[in-house]
Order: sequence, then structure tokens, then C-alpha cells
Amino acid sequence: MYWTKYFIPTLKENPAGAEAVSHQLSLRAGLVNMLTAGVYSYLPLGLRVLNRIESVIRQEMNEAGAHEVFLPCLHPIEIWEKTGRVESMKDVMIRFEDQRGRRLCLGPTHEEIITHLAQQYIHSYRQLPVNLYQIQTKFRDELRPRFGIVRAAEFIMKDAYSFDRDEKGLKKSYDLMYQAYQRIFKRCGLDIVIVEADSGAMGGSISHEFMVESPIGEDAIAACPACGYRGALPTDFSEGGSACPKCNGPLVKKSALEIGHVFQLGTKYSNSLNAVFLDEDGKQKPMIMGCYGIGVSRLIAAVIECLHDEKGIVWPVEIAPFQVEVLALQVTDVAVMDLAEKLYNGLRNCGLDALLDDRDESAGRKFNDAELIGIPYAIVVGKRGAAEGIVELKDRRTNSTEKFPVNEAVDICLKKLGRGV
Repeated sequence: MYWTKYFIPTLKENPAGAEAVSHQLSLRAGLVNMLTAGVYSYLPLGLRVLNRIESVIRQEMNEAGAHEVFLPCLHPIEIWEKTGRVESMKDVMIRFEDQRGRRLCLGPTHEEIITHLAQQYIHSYRQLPVNLYQIQTKFRDELRPRFGIVRAAEFIMKDAYSFDRDEKGLKKSYDLMYQAYQRIFKRCGLDIVIVEADSGAMGGSISHEFMVESPIGEDAIAACPACGYRGALPTDFSEGGSACPKCNGPLVKKSALEIGHVFQLGTKYSNSLNAVFLDEDGKQKPMIMGCYGIGVSRLIAAVIECLHDEKGIVWPVEIAPFQVEVLALQVTDVAVMDLAEKLYNGLRNCGLDALLDDRDESAGRKFNDAELIGIPYAIVVGKRGAAEGIVELKDRRTNSTEKFPVNEAVDICLKKLGRGV
């Protein structure tokens, strides 16, 4: 992709009102645009990141045996009334009547809808277990949208739902999702903390939250400065007075951002919506359910919160919008542009996603923008290098620079990206 033919509206300054680092950088790097408070458009770079995160999630969900569906955003209120959650979620539920007088809401979550679906198709123990997931837009009437896409009124979520015949089956399904979540967040470059949590309005007996340390987080974890331990905040926590379970040093309280939550729901929804099956003895029993959510759009902000420096974003390779950027420093010089295009085409021919900065801008502007948008590697092509057959390779994560002969540059990139040659 040529920069001049792509839409990357970068900004030099932080936009007014953007408090969180992730909000500032997502706006400055041209990832998103705010339509109104809590409602965002995803621009080309942001959409590429979103698609890559979704690809990681799909790979791990499919590997864990889940099957993708796509459920409606419009929900009949009657289904929500059967579970009693019209009241418990009334503060965030966006409700209205259509022209035919039907009472509807924009789905804030999908437990009722997936259970209604299972009730229609699953009738025998032979059909279980089943795990269905989707990546879908959710809508919540947030009174105070905050920190850009971290807490928005319209957001993208991956939600999965398991249906089992007994508690043993639920435990197996839960463990599969738990492990898949660990792999997903690792592939996104995040160092997560997993803590037991309150199930809240979702219901169920057991749940775990997946969190990352962040100053904008609304949750809290305990951390030990001495040994690096991080975990759930003790119920009797006192700053400096609570001891680390690993080294006995004093624990401190840290803010944390929730990016995933898994629940063992049991029969809360299957009982309310008559989602039952016949067991081996021909007896009717409610399906045992689990629920597993990841804030997909929030994950973009979480990665930026955890992986940035004073210059901009530092994307992990697997979810970066592009893997390599070629910077042509003097685009009016024929030799520079010929070499830059040769390298760009060589990268693409090897299956890499590459961006060629072919703008007629100063070298300083190009370097600043490259560091801002955070592509993992940059090949720098200048007049002197073109004449000598040498290019520079910049590593965004380490901020280190190496020089290589032109004919080795593509192979070096492949090696650094783990592609081999």
C-alpha cells in the first residue's frame, strides 16, 4: 500500500479532551474518529488492527471447538422479560418501539438470544456439548462514555456460549475457553492478570476476569514491587500492610483494565427460556451454560495502553496494521524511489503486508509518523544508501537501527518476523 493512496490522517498534537494515552494515540495515529460521545468510526488503519485481532480470536475459538454464528442486534423485549434482566439492565438498555408497535432493544449482550436459539435446535444429550461464538456490535446507554473506545456506547465484542449436559461438561468447556483466552491475549502482546470475580448481572457461580495493568482501569489488582507478583486484591487489603504470597513483601494497589470475562452460568438462562434436552434415560433436563466475553474494540485500547512510548504506538507483529514500512526519504530522487519500490514489491511478494511512505515530506515528518503509527519494522531508503546499496532497518520495539545490503533486506525482515527464508 502506498501512503499517498491510503487514508492515514495523522495528527501532530493531542486532540482536546482526550485524557487517556490510548485515546490520544488512536486519534493521532488515524485509527478512529469520534462521531459523538461514545460512538466511533474505524478508519483504515484502525480497521486493519481490528480485523487482525478478530482473526486471532477466530483462530483460537475455532481451535477450541467453538463455531461462529452472527446474531441479531434487534431483540424483542419479551425474551428479556422471561429472564428478568429487563430490570437489572434497564440503566444501559436502549429500548424503543418500531412502527408496528413491537417492543425492541438494541442488544447490550446476547445470553437471552443464544439460549432462545439453542432451545429451538438442541433436544438430545447426543447433540451436546455445543459452543457457539460471535463477533458482534453491542449497544449500551452509557451515562459517562470515557477514554475513547475503552467505555463506549457502541462497541465490538466477542461472546461465546457453551451448552453442556452436566457440570463436568461445563468445567471442560470453561477450561478450554480459559486456555484459549490466555493464548489470545499473549498473541496480542499483553501480560494479563487473571482473578476470580463477581458474576454480577450475568449470573452463575464462578467467573474470572482477564485484566491488564493500566492507569485508566476501573478495577484494581495487587502488585508486589519486590518480586513482580500480581493477583487479586485481598479483601482485607491495606496499602503496605498486606503481604505478598510469594515473597512476603508489601503489596501495593494498581489500577487494572478488564479485557475479558468468563462465567459458569449454570441453568440461569436455560431454566428461564426452557432450553432443555432429553438425557440417556429420557428425562428432561436444563442445559448447563457457560459464557465467555472479550471486548474486541477495547482490546485495541488495552494494547496501546500497555505498548507505547513517548513517540507513539508499538504494535505487536501479529496485530499490527502493517508488518513493515518502507520509508523513501527523497521521493523526487529516481534511484531512491526505484529502490524503495523494489523493496516494497519484494516484501509483498513474500506475503508480507507492507506500507510504502511515498509522500513528498521531510524525513523528520516521515520518521515521526512511522513511530506514531507503530509498525514493527521500517526500512529506510535514502540517497546515500541507494548509492552504496545499503539500507537501514529500524525496530520499533527496541528503537534500534541496523544497516544491511539491499539484497539482504527482505530476507532479514522475514527472519525477524519469524517467517524464515
